Amino acid sequence: MFAVHLVSFFFSKLQEDPTKKVDRFLYAMRLHDDQLKDISAHFQAEMTKGLSSESNAAAAVKMLPTHVRSTPDGTEKGQFLALDLGGSKFKVLQVKVREGMGIRRGGVEMEERTYPMQEELLIGRGTELFDHVSESLKDFLQEKNISLEKKHPLAFTFSFPCEQSSLDQGLLLSWSKNYRVRGLQGKDVVQALREAVDRTGGMDVEVLAMVNDTVATMMTCGFDDPYCEVGLIIGTGTNACYMEALRHVDLVEGDEGRMCVNTEWGGFGDDGALDDFITEFDRDVDAASHNPGKQIFEKMVSGMYLGELVRLVVLKMAKLGLLFDGKVSVALRTKGKITTAHVAAMEEYKNGLKNTKDILTELDMTPSPDDCAAVQHVSTIVSFRSSNLVAAVLAAILTRIRRNRSLRTLRITVGVDGTVYKTHPQYPKRLHKVVRRLLPECHVRFVLSDSGSSKGAALVTAVAQRLASRRKQVDEILSPFRLSQEQLQLVKDRMRMGLETGLKSKGSSTIKMLPSFVYRTPDGTEHGKYLALDLGGTNFRALLVNFKKGSQQNARLYHKIYTIPLEIMQGTGEELFDHIAQCVSDFLDYMGMKNAHLPAGFTFSFPCEQTAIDTGTLVSWTKGFKATDCEGHDVVNMLREAIKRRNEFDLDIAAVVNDTVGTMMSCAYEDPQCEIGLIAGTGTNVCYMEELKNIKKIKQKGEKKREQGTPEEQEVMQDDRTEGEKMEEDAEIQKMCINTEWGGLGDDGSLDDIITPYDIEVNQNSVNPGKQRFEKLTSGMYLGEVVRQVLLDLTRGGLLSRGHVTEALKTPGIFQTKYLSQIESDRLALLQVRSILQQLGLDSTCDDSIIVKEVCGAVSRRAAQLCGAGMAAVVDKMRENRGLAQLNITVGVDGALYKLHPHFSGVLQETARVLAPQCNVTFLPSEEGSGKGAALITAVARQNQGM
Repeated sequence: MFAVHLVSFFFSKLQEDPTKKVDRFLYAMRLHDDQLKDISAHFQAEMTKGLSSESNAAAAVKMLPTHVRSTPDGTEKGQFLALDLGGSKFKVLQVKVREGMGIRRGGVEMEERTYPMQEELLIGRGTELFDHVSESLKDFLQEKNISLEKKHPLAFTFSFPCEQSSLDQGLLLSWSKNYRVRGLQGKDVVQALREAVDRTGGMDVEVLAMVNDTVATMMTCGFDDPYCEVGLIIGTGTNACYMEALRHVDLVEGDEGRMCVNTEWGGFGDDGALDDFITEFDRDVDAASHNPGKQIFEKMVSGMYLGELVRLVVLKMAKLGLLFDGKVSVALRTKGKITTAHVAAMEEYKNGLKNTKDILTELDMTPSPDDCAAVQHVSTIVSFRSSNLVAAVLAAILTRIRRNRSLRTLRITVGVDGTVYKTHPQYPKRLHKVVRRLLPECHVRFVLSDSGSSKGAALVTAVAQRLASRRKQVDEILSPFRLSQEQLQLVKDRMRMGLETGLKSKGSSTIKMLPSFVYRTPDGTEHGKYLALDLGGTNFRALLVNFKKGSQQNARLYHKIYTIPLEIMQGTGEELFDHIAQCVSDFLDYMGMKNAHLPAGFTFSFPCEQTAIDTGTLVSWTKGFKATDCEGHDVVNMLREAIKRRNEFDLDIAAVVNDTVGTMMSCAYEDPQCEIGLIAGTGTNVCYMEELKNIKKIKQKGEKKREQGTPEEQEVMQDDRTEGEKMEEDAEIQKMCINTEWGGLGDDGSLDDIITPYDIEVNQNSVNPGKQRFEKLTSGMYLGEVVRQVLLDLTRGGLLSRGHVTEALKTPGIFQTKYLSQIESDRLALLQVRSILQQLGLDSTCDDSIIVKEVCGAVSRRAAQLCGAGMAAVVDKMRENRGLAQLNITVGVDGALYKLHPHFSGVLQETARVLAPQCNVTFLPSEEGSGKGAALITAVARQNQGM
């Protein structure tokens, strides 16, 4: 009875729809989206593993760096020879890339010849293989009448896994595709080719690049589509490559730019990652292969194995009686009798069933119509699984690219080659559909490679030549910014000479060396409440500082910031100082101290000539100020008059100080060794404690002033003598802080030998041509504009943005110095650099971004080195003044350039250390800035007067 039911069961199955029967039998091959997403996640993890130097050795997906750093941009040109070795035949080509015929305009011409590869070459010695390649190359040159004497750049497509340490070197990891050549594994195949060319003789060939066929496919398609950054091969074998951010490629030094990574994804699953998706037929294919346990993913999807998978499924179904009434021919039992070409033929839209019947008949089978439908469906499921698996891992690559760039949506093109993709009637459509379903946030275009990998290899070589040529031109343009030690030593010497000259009364000096009448730094005994007023830009700051006696850590500080409107900055002097007095009144109200008669220090960050600590005659406005009737007047008196006009409060303005001096004093409160102040921000300046005996101009200036005055004026000007000349007579007073105003170095032409044409342009377009030349090389107000001038020149020369000069780039001041700090940040990806440039209307490629970052680095590094050379001159002078073999000293520093730029401070310090080796210099950033310093100067001045 049981036998009757069993026969009835099988009979019923034989009568059902043949495709449903196949569906149940091959259930494990029909992958749904959740499974595909799981596979995609597995592959993403494998990519990360392969890119890491720590885990690469154990990774199944090797993620091999190719040293291809750029896709074509359409400016490539030249003539190249190309060799394409990777199958049963190999090709020699001449590729011509015409200048000016780039992206979307064609421009590549090729002549080629295919040479057969004898079976014995595939299993013989490496020298025999490459001698054949080299002799075929020479034959091609002779046949095409190509000069043998002329040097020819050559590109080499080598479609086997290689580990590359450069573009023109590759160590063979393993053979595939029936190649078993002896003596080459682990060897440099490029060197093997060069040696063969030498043995053949009579040719002058330079091998510039070796690439995988996958990379070459990406480059071929990239020549016509600038969005092509992925290469895909689905043919006899399968593989993919893509452009990865270099910072993620541990196996290559550097983190700037991108590099094409050859995933060698055929090895995916070799470590068991695909075990949940492998069928018994996959295991049988693997066991019968020449490399069991290897290239698991490739054996599930590539043309070398699809036909065999179909044969094994059909054979198993026949043995179970589900096909052909259980009959099996010898041919069907024979490995390789169903090929991938057969699979493609069986799935043709109109003739598929007829083709299936013809193929089965050739295998000595007598199929029924249902058998033909079932076998056709087997082919469909096997090839559909292949396209699904390829879609899943391709989705992993595209997801990684999108995440690397922090994009919500990604527009990208995939260049594709391979016989399965080209000849299978349904494969491309299925692949495209699944990729787009898995990645709805990506706009993916698939482009078929029309000229194979040989054109791509030539383009890799052309791109390498373009980058080398551009590299040389960029280096030439930036070379004047790269200062030698000898040049920096000369800057130090000239700064030293300027310091010395400025201290003397005779002769003019570009470095003004203005006495500040601050003759000692804080000693920690300062105490009491002091008001500080700070005017240095578009903001005015009022501060109350309370110093507690004997406790340097307990200085309490309160402040408010007030805006200086443009109409006040450029109005009358009376309006400006009335506005300041109003701000002070508001601050005193805010602090509840309107009736207190407080001593105050006034930080006034514009060039002033002082004859006493509480007088300062404005020499000239800077930073956009143009208030009338101020230049040539004492700014302290102007402020006092404004306070009197307001008649609400009274202040004892005890000191007027430059912001540099205020910075030094602020830091000296924390570190008694601080005797230098440095500003490296919008502007630049230095002050330092000079020996009073060296400041000849104080006494002589007072004498000259009295000689020119009336008797009444001479009597009044005895105050000048008490501040200046009597200081020198006081045995306890030995030093005075000098405000160097070092930004004027070079106004006499002493820096002309290091000034570039870009600096000349910036100077000519400034508000003070010919003035402050050192400041224009080193300060934040000008560095961005220097960079813009360089970028403008590079773009006009076709080295950036394909020569397209935007209106934004023509706009003076658009490239602010803050962008240098952002662009040069070590933590900033090049994609973010591109984003910054796009905000400025500067459309750029990744390669452009690398150059922009390099320009910023050259300009800012020169600025830091020049400041370091100037600092070396100052500290060496102080050391010699004091007769010391070794000087230990601290520099108080303020300014956004020093504090915010990622490399400026380090370069400045290193330069000073090298140029002043006998000085141990500590740099201390100012926490509270020049306002606190002004309060300290006031405190020191009042204590000195016995308060």
